[in-house]
Amino acid sequence: MSDANSSAEESAFEFESEGEAEEDEAGLAPVEEKKAAKKIAAIFLKKAPENKTKAGWKAGDPVPYSALTETFEKIEATTKRLEILQHLTLLLQQVSERSPDNLLRIVYLCINRLCPDYEGLELGIGESLLMKAIAQSTGREMSRIRKELEQKGDLGLVAVASRQEQPTMFKAAKLSVPTVFKSLKEIAQLTGNKSQDRKIGIIMKLLAACQGEETKYLIRSLEGKLRIGLAEKSVVVALAQAIIYSKQVNKKLSEAALAAKLDEGTATVRAVFSELPSYDLIVPALLEYGVEGLRDHCKLTPGVPLKPMLAKPTKAIGEVLDRFEGKAFTCEYKYDGERAQVHYLENGQLAIFSRNSENMSVKYPDLIESVPKIRKADKDVKSFCLDCEAVAWKMPEFDESGTQTGGGHLLPFQELARRKRKDVKVEDIKVKVKLFAFDILYLNGEPLLHLDLATRRKLLHENFQPVENEFDFARSEDCTTVEEIQTFLDASVKDSCEGLMVKMLNGAASTYAPSQRSQNWLKLKKDYLAGTGDSLDLIVVGAFYGKGKRTNVYGAFLLACYDADTETYQSICKIGTGFSEEQLLQFYQLLKPLELSNKKGYYDMGDAKPDVFFEPQVIFEVLTADLSLSPVYTAGKGAVDQRGISLRFPRFIRLRDDKGPEDTTSPEQIIEMYQRQQAVSNGRTKGGDDEDGFW
Repeated sequence: MSDANSSAEESAFEFESEGEAEEDEAGLAPVEEKKAAKKIAAIFLKKAPENKTKAGWKAGDPVPYSALTETFEKIEATTKRLEILQHLTLLLQQVSERSPDNLLRIVYLCINRLCPDYEGLELGIGESLLMKAIAQSTGREMSRIRKELEQKGDLGLVAVASRQEQPTMFKAAKLSVPTVFKSLKEIAQLTGNKSQDRKIGIIMKLLAACQGEETKYLIRSLEGKLRIGLAEKSVVVALAQAIIYSKQVNKKLSEAALAAKLDEGTATVRAVFSELPSYDLIVPALLEYGVEGLRDHCKLTPGVPLKPMLAKPTKAIGEVLDRFEGKAFTCEYKYDGERAQVHYLENGQLAIFSRNSENMSVKYPDLIESVPKIRKADKDVKSFCLDCEAVAWKMPEFDESGTQTGGGHLLPFQELARRKRKDVKVEDIKVKVKLFAFDILYLNGEPLLHLDLATRRKLLHENFQPVENEFDFARSEDCTTVEEIQTFLDASVKDSCEGLMVKMLNGAASTYAPSQRSQNWLKLKKDYLAGTGDSLDLIVVGAFYGKGKRTNVYGAFLLACYDADTETYQSICKIGTGFSEEQLLQFYQLLKPLELSNKKGYYDMGDAKPDVFFEPQVIFEVLTADLSLSPVYTAGKGAVDQRGISLRFPRFIRLRDDKGPEDTTSPEQIIEMYQRQQAVSNGRTKGGDDEDGFW
């Protein structure tokens, strides 16, 4: 293809930006999705050129890696969500028509993963290993690479510059998407003796074959951060729209009809993905059956964890009654444990998943042993999915005569955190765990998400039974007055719980909404009834050296939140209160090995300047008196004005080792907390959507 033809073809797919409404950082709102559908419909119905990217390829051939990186370049060059969606949709549509067997790999490379979350396969490549691979493949000295990384803050850019200085004797074969994906998977699976050297060897081969900007995106994929502003929710929407259009090529549709079809199909794929978040299952089904047949072939399935439904925080019992006035609702204990989704398959296979889809079966072998006993003997329970809380449990005590001297009771989360996460043997367990079920999502081949909570709870109690010291139902009470809620809240606190979960009991508003933080579930925690409305989970990205008694440890820590859209960590506060001397020593020992020689390129720190930076691994749960605008920190910057949002008087509560670095409180949640606080101080309440979350 000539350059002239390339330019002509590209111009046919230029995007109008004048008057285009941009999406907010939480993702495309429903109105914006309709606009996106209309714009993409208009583009598709133009006379489509044969090649929509410069890196064209013949039908049936592997997709060139350059076709993907060219799309990444276009996405990185814009901040407009609709434009990002259009670029990606065009690529995925082209792949689904020409090389459909490459589509799944393309999707995974776009979200920077190799498989579903619950399989737990990760690259696990550190910065030092990548620098070593770049040095060996280009002949540059490590000291020069380190210095350049400090200047540019992006190892991908350093690799590009290093390749430009590298003399080439011969031209390597062009990279394809299947080759890159296979190599990344091979790197992730390598273990044992000399595995690091073998990983470097694979990376060097890939680098030798890279051309132009491919180097930058390859290194970023290996780092685990693409940093192009592509959120997973946009990938799901683009996938849906690409499939719809590819199935409509030979059908005459008006722009309005196609836009309506794109809008409806997007909603379908989103709903199915919420129930069955596995591209391994959804992408092949879309290619074979289209969006119209997706629901028939992809449903909630035991063994595939769905993203759990979450609750909105509330600061006062009065807010609960305002929300549920005139409606039936129930209050449940909010246990101080770890979310556990229990899946039991018809073949007897059993798995327990965390809130972020990590398979925790190896962490809880004691629960694996006890779960089969919870089925009632007179019920034919063959398969199920339960939503539960795993809580540390103090076993009953007995004297020498066998008389029970103390009953079993709940223990705080800190005790649960003491348990090993890997290679756990039942006989070695010191901290016992009890499972409390509060919902049932699937039973004997039937998804139950569409049923109201009252019906789901009835099925839960009809088919399962308590097992002493091992399993029980979440304690609940249907309340109607402030006094009843307050009494039940006091009881929960007395029983060592965090507070209450308040849920809609009947009607369409009481169905289970995977991956959404809904106002149909409210959490009322004892710690923040007079505070900001919620605790926050924040990542430790830096620290300040201690003084006086804290001379030999870190005296304070820099915290940040993770922005999934931009793949950056945004600074939010410095915290130095709420720590005991023992905790400061513990955190020094925990964080010292994570110290970095320089700040990560994806750390958006603003004017915050800690003495040391860390790898983003350790999460603190904190409380705060309130939130304020700050010229120093960057969390939610630009949402209210050019300043970021900061926490005033933050106080450490506990470590959260049950969450990953990308599961921290999001900038969107922080912005909402700030706006709610301002609305209350102004004597009004903030309107808005009932739900948010993944979408």
